[in-house]
Amino acid sequence: MAKLHLRRIAVFVDEPDPGCFYWVLIESKYDASEWEDIGSSDESFDTWQQAWDAGNKHLLSQVTDPKKGPLVAGEDENSSPVG
Repeated sequence: MAKLHLRRIAVFVDEPDPGCFYWVLIESKYDASEWEDIGSSDESFDTWQQAWDAGNKHLLSQVTDPKKGPLVAGEDENSSPVG
């Protein structure tokens, strides 16, 4: 039976060129040591703080219920593997 679990999503800010800040969302789905990009800003921001705030705002806009956070269906790790 599928159970809802919190998604492991992080926001970070990248500065590929001096003074050009971009937010990036990454997610770890299976192994906490492996992360994949799931979104980023199309345009740069003038400051790290502006990019950080915009990235967090984007992440929060993807959450249906702020009390529960970003959820995904997955297997219930505590259930019996046999029917």
